[in-house]
Amino acid sequence: MAAKRKPLPFEPERQPKAMPKGSQVIPPAVANRMARRIGVATGVPSLLGMGVFIGSYLLVSRGLLDIPPVVTLASSGGLFLLGVLGLSYGVLSASWEQAPGSLLGTEQIGTNIARMKASIKAIRQGGSGA
Repeated sequence: MAAKRKPLPFEPERQPKAMPKGSQVIPPAVANRMARRIGVATGVPSLLGMGVFIGSYLLVSRGLLDIPPVVTLASSGGLFLLGVLGLSYGVLSASWEQAPGSLLGTEQIGTNIARMKASIKAIRQGGSGA
């Protein structure tokens, strides 16, 4: 019988370590809250960015307004960039506690950034983030 060899660093583990039952990094209520905020903060600007192309096409093709292509590109690009920023806003503005927090969640941003910094610092020091 062949001797078992030690797996190479890039090989996956044969049996992944199972997390203890019931332990999750993000509670479901918090994850759902984040998903809703991300959906709104990313979805609305992205839809508006696509709407700029459609609106610009309709205005130019019907001869109602002569819109330079750079204006269409800049305005839709700005809205898509706002949608990308909405990803971070959605995560950072959500209350990470069981209580839902306020509608916009602006009071949570500072708290959540401090938590992220502390977690990153703990990971760099070899500990576990709280």
